[in-house]
Amino acid sequence: MALLVSAFSAPLSAPPASAAQQPPLTGVAPPAPQLTPNSRRAYAEVFKLRLEPARELLRQELLATPSAPAPLLVANCADFVELIVTQDASRYESLVSSQETHLEVLERAPASAMRDYARAEITLHLGLSQLLFKHLVAGGYHLRSGYHQMQEVVKRYPAFAPARKTLGVCEFAVGSLPAGYHWLLRLLGLSANVDAGLRNLAWAAARPSEFQTESQIYLTLIREGYYKKPEEGLRLMERLAAEQPSNLLFAYLLMSVNKRQHLGEEALAAYRGRPTGTGYLAVPYLHHMAADLLLYRGDYAASERENLTFLREYKGLHYRKDAAFKLYLAAWLGGQPAATVARYREHINRPGPTDVEEDNYAQHYYHEAQALHPVLTKARLQIDGGYNRQALTTLRRFHPTPGTLWRDLIEEPYRRARAFQGLGQLDSAWFYFERTLTVAGPRAPYYYAPQAALQQGYLAQQAGNKAQARIYFQKALNYPWHEYKNSTDAKAALALRELK
Repeated sequence: MALLVSAFSAPLSAPPASAAQQPPLTGVAPPAPQLTPNSRRAYAEVFKLRLEPARELLRQELLATPSAPAPLLVANCADFVELIVTQDASRYESLVSSQETHLEVLERAPASAMRDYARAEITLHLGLSQLLFKHLVAGGYHLRSGYHQMQEVVKRYPAFAPARKTLGVCEFAVGSLPAGYHWLLRLLGLSANVDAGLRNLAWAAARPSEFQTESQIYLTLIREGYYKKPEEGLRLMERLAAEQPSNLLFAYLLMSVNKRQHLGEEALAAYRGRPTGTGYLAVPYLHHMAADLLLYRGDYAASERENLTFLREYKGLHYRKDAAFKLYLAAWLGGQPAATVARYREHINRPGPTDVEEDNYAQHYYHEAQALHPVLTKARLQIDGGYNRQALTTLRRFHPTPGTLWRDLIEEPYRRARAFQGLGQLDSAWFYFERTLTVAGPRAPYYYAPQAALQQGYLAQQAGNKAQARIYFQKALNYPWHEYKNSTDAKAALALRELK
């Protein structure tokens, strides 16, 4: 479960869609339940992001059987989830020390599938925690160690579903990293086959276990996010949220899937219906997501309030530049005084990381120092929220002049294409995607042309024209640096691999 939460902190790369459709690996019947009854209840609380109730449930069991692997694993999940979600540097030493203690205690436990799995899983948690807080050498070491340990667990216990689940996630995450990260994989001594990763994950998703729901979530999110299977993700998240209205993680997932699928109103409904109250871990990032959704629909004052709440409550460093950029947009489009607009814009340039693409985009905008076009900016936000007809109406107000920036001349047909694509008018979408490529040429340092090529590849693939799809996916890869090159290249490379 903790790996599931960590995956939502950053974009996932995915294996080919065909891999998810392959028959699962065969094996003997699954073993008996992996968690003790008390650990199972605590795990359910962690899954709801109710960490303190989970810790309270585990306290007596850990005192009575301090080296039992099941309660140690669930306790570690609670620690890791807290660190990943809050990114609170003041809690880093304590929570990482707790993870290291869990590993030391596990060494005294008798060997078993659960003991070996818990040890590998906690080692991965430790490595990811250290990498998040820039302890790169220690983090890389533990990530590599945990990955190899999980491979050994699967070899030793091939019917143990939790290990198949985690190994599958690791394999496709490693195997689908963009080419620019391959030096790091070589340095860490990691390699993976994404097809094998999806088979492992599909195997775990099909087997009853305490970890089956987690496996199913991974599987559907990968297919939804990268291979144009949104219906599966929406159905699963709607079902889970309806079955467990007290589950904050499920509410977040429902909100997130709807947001990615440009269903702004549905995402806002999930946000407003989320469970609240004592016992739940504070998740300030939800306010940042809500701020985006309100910005899309043009509710600028409410968007500003949500992002200010996010910045006030959030302990981490990521997404702060993106929040400042969105505050700038809300103030600018909402007609606030120039001083307020300028203040928010300057906040983008405050010291902070640009590891996530949203922060990188915000920082690039600041340094580029070119004014955004109000018509194109408003249309972009409307399209992001699924308000496609309104966006086409907005775009009618775009009238280029001899002084119009090249960037804006490229963006205008791209926005039209995305609006028509959202409305299902694919011939018009194709026309404007092609227009985007023509205006941009092969070297434009903006994301519009590579994204247009990527979408044309998907459209050709859906139409059954593999040769044409291959051409456009390769075009997407060939563009030079742009703000979203890592994620665009990962998607294009995986799509090309699928076509083979």
